[in-house]
Amino acid sequence: MTLMFIWGVSLTPLSIKLAGRFGLMDLPDPRKIHNEPIPRGAGLILWVGYLFWCLMFAPAGWYFPALATGGSMVFLVGYMDDMSSLNPMVRLSVHLLAAGLMVLPFQQGSPFFILISILWIAGCTNAYNLIDGMNGLSLSMAIVAMLSLAWEGAAPLALPVVGLASGVLIWNFPRARTFLGDGGVYLLGFVVANLILRWGADRLSEVGSSFVPIMVLLGGIPVLDTLVTILRRLISRKSPFSPDRGHIHHRLLDMGLPVSVILVILSSLQMILFRLGILLLSL
Repeated sequence: MTLMFIWGVSLTPLSIKLAGRFGLMDLPDPRKIHNEPIPRGAGLILWVGYLFWCLMFAPAGWYFPALATGGSMVFLVGYMDDMSSLNPMVRLSVHLLAAGLMVLPFQQGSPFFILISILWIAGCTNAYNLIDGMNGLSLSMAIVAMLSLAWEGAAPLALPVVGLASGVLIWNFPRARTFLGDGGVYLLGFVVANLILRWGADRLSEVGSSFVPIMVLLGGIPVLDTLVTILRRLISRKSPFSPDRGHIHHRLLDMGLPVSVILVILSSLQMILFRLGILLLSL
């Protein structure tokens, strides 16, 4: 964890310089809260850092090389989207393919469980991108989820992500000197989803159809906000992919709450939802 924190906090400034040099900037628009172009190269530090950990320190076996491969797939398609907007179906197809790479060789259970697991990983991957509309939010959601997972006995898997995300967070909150970019947040959601599933798959596959609400709760704020957003857009006869300012953090910002207070509220809710998922899984 300490090494990953040092990696994140010390190398993120390099990504800021590279993003500025190559024009990889997040420009202001009415949906966003920043008023000036912000470099969005921090995702590169997350990607290379997590690849480094998977190759050098992860437990032996095929799982973590597969996770590094799937994570690279979602990162690179997001990075390409940062540079030149891609069709949403292209991104989704890559996310589903990467999720299948993680589920089909490693998970056992009914075909329904396998299908929902693939959809859940791809959904979490996108959910972290959709929630990434406020300084520190997606990183904080990942940190809280992984700390909760570490509390449940998965510290060796979860704490490297905590360290890496915490190191980058210093450069993203309270003042955003860099953003993760689509590639970074896709990678974050993908890794978090897979580690949760890796930890809980055996029990989840045994609880029957109730594993669906359990997985929603374990996905926390990003997953719940995404489900509500999709439902709201469909009811309004809009595309589920159409951007707007209806996410939970937008609504709290519009109420006049400071970013730091919103971050505390949503991080607390993230922890509560995860604990509720654990409680249901234990019944």
